[in-house]
Formats: sequence, structure tokens, C-alpha cells
Amino acid sequence: MTRAIVLVLDSFGIGAAPDAENFGDAGADTLGHIAEACAASAERGPLQLPNLGRLGLFHAHRESTGAWAEGIVPPESTSGTYGHAREISSGKDTPSGHWEIAGVPVRFDWGYFSEPQNSFPAELLEALIREAELPGVLGNCHASGTEIIARLGEEHMQSGKPIVYTSADSVFQIAAHEDTFGLERLYRLCETARRLLEPYNIGRVIARPFNGDAAATFQRTANRRDYSVEPPSPTVLQRLCEAGGQVTAIGKIADIYAHCGISRSVKASGHDALFDATLDAMAADGDRTLIMTNFVDFDMVYGHRRDVAGYAAALEAFDARLPELLERLDDDDLLIITADHGCDPTWHGTDHTREHIPILALGAGLAPGSLGARDSFADIGQSLAYHFDLPPMDDGTSFLQEA
Repeated sequence: MTRAIVLVLDSFGIGAAPDAENFGDAGADTLGHIAEACAASAERGPLQLPNLGRLGLFHAHRESTGAWAEGIVPPESTSGTYGHAREISSGKDTPSGHWEIAGVPVRFDWGYFSEPQNSFPAELLEALIREAELPGVLGNCHASGTEIIARLGEEHMQSGKPIVYTSADSVFQIAAHEDTFGLERLYRLCETARRLLEPYNIGRVIARPFNGDAAATFQRTANRRDYSVEPPSPTVLQRLCEAGGQVTAIGKIADIYAHCGISRSVKASGHDALFDATLDAMAADGDRTLIMTNFVDFDMVYGHRRDVAGYAAALEAFDARLPELLERLDDDDLLIITADHGCDPTWHGTDHTREHIPILALGAGLAPGSLGARDSFADIGQSLAYHFDLPPMDDGTSFLQEA
């Protein structure tokens, strides 16, 4: 039975990419700096990732950076095939990383709202307010989502004005209270914003619903929704569906690909729920199925919030559950564990970092050992095309074909 399981550890970079300096990220290293912080904490102790380590994570990191991660005792041998890949897409954002993973690098430049204050053009906000019949908007700045909700959430509830904000990514985010503003109304507002943003070439509009009664109790809910533009050419997901296969998208995968090439979408909130949904899909899905899961909390909850201890604990929790998945793999299955960009929790600011991503692979006839440095994330998409006997993608080199 030919299946593939792709687990995207959102933001789990393993060392600065060759062009990191162009992004202000020279020296960034999500895994390395987390390991360093853990090793320096007598109370916390070294980072413990035995299962990812056996698949070759620390070997891949060493090949990426030239040194073993601090405090790590690497296994004497690995059971997986490992490598590190650079990004050739123009940005370090979520859609670019995921599309390149699926064989379609982003070679155009996204639009951005670069001004920290009064970030959005007046004519854009005026059109949004008019078409959505809003009393106005709040925010209009670069901000962390949790910070701006705490700062403006009460005013939003009193005034009915949604909170609009952005970041260094190509994104337009709208936060609103699920009860006082309404979830479906927020979704409709985001759809209007998506249409109005077409001339600006913005990658995503994100609905950020929250609940709670006051600043101290506000919490973002699990009903986030991303409105992405469609990939510029067919991804390996689309090609598999067109060839009669199935793609099961878990978490925010369907939104990232604008629901192109998705047979079934499974929503889940929190890493345990996402992991459970992945195991359920492995039990239910048959031949010629790609199961793809995004573990968003590494990025959203820990990376952007610069929570080193939380990121480390989440990695260890993921690692502890990994054997549940490994024991369910069939001989012909292909498992790939990877990431879409970095988000070094020790780095300045709150944005993504331009880093290599890990490629940890198991099954499908691969022998344990190093894949070395890969020239593009698209090597993953090309390998999936080879695995499913699809025509080659335009970009990438299959590491399965090299085996």
C-alpha cells in the first residue's frame, strides 16, 4: 500500500540558511538555541529528543551548522534518513514554505505592509469599513496577536470595531470576539478583506477569533481560519488528487493550500489533538493517500512569543508520542518530518527566521544515513511525486530516486 505521512513542525528550523543575512537572520538557529538554553539551565537540563534523534535530527543539525547542538548526546547510529534543505522561495512565510515543500517555490515577491504604525493604506480600510458596514477599525499596526487583543479587546467589545494588524509576513489579520462580534461575521469580513487585498498581493488574511470577558481573560480560540491565495501552479497535492489519489489535510494545511488538492480536511486544536487526528487518518485512509499535518503551536504559541522553555517542552512532548506513529507505519509507507521555516525563540523581534529545515525520512526503501544538503524544500515534493508514481515536478530532486 503506497501512502505518505508528512508532519510539518511549523517553524522548527535547524540553522541559518545561506541567504539568512539578507533577511536579518544570520546566526539564527531554532533547534540549536533551544538546546543551548536548555543545557544552560541547571533546573531544566538538556533537551531530550531521543526518537527524533534516532531518526537523525541532530545529525542533520550538525550538517547544517557544523556543530552538535549544545548538551546533546547523539545516538551512535540512526534509523532514519536525514538531511537539511534550503529555501529558494522569496520569503520566509508559511505559504511559501509549504508550497515549496509541495514542489512549487514562490519566485515572485509578496506584498507587505511595512510601516509599524498606520500600516494599511487609508483607501483599503475605507473600502473595508464601507463594504462590511463597520463602525471603524482598531489597531492598524504591526503587533503580536495576543498583545493586541489584550490591549484593544475591551475597546473592540464596546465599540464593535474589529482589530486589524499585520507583521513582517505578507498578512492581514483581523481579531474579533466570537460572541459580541460573531464568528460567522468575522469570517465574512475576512472574505471581503481577501477580495479587497487582491491588488496588494498579500499572501494571507487570517481570522483571529477570541473569547473572554476582559483583558486578563481574553484567549484566542481554535476557530482561526486562513484565507490564502492559490498556489501559482499545481502542487504535488493537486497532482495526486488529479491522478485518483487522496490528500488528507490535518490542522491548517487545507487553508495554507487554499483548499487546492485537498480531498478531506480535519480540524484539530493543540498538538495532542493533531497527533490523534494523524493516527486516526493512518487507520482510516487507504492506498495512494497523502496525510499531511501541520503542528502550528511550535510557531504560533512558542516561536512568535519567544517562549524557549515552552518550545522545548512541546518538542519533547511531540517526541514522546512519535513511537505511537512509528509502530503504525506499513513497510511501503513513507514518513517525512520537516518544517516550513524557522522561528528562533531567542531571536530579536517576533517574526520568522530564514533557516534550513530538517528532512527526516523513514520507509519506502530508504536506507539510514545522510541525504546531505538539499538545494530546495521542493526535494520533498519531488520525492512524493516519485513515491506516488506521478509525473516529475518542475522543481526539486527526489531523494527516493537517489536511494
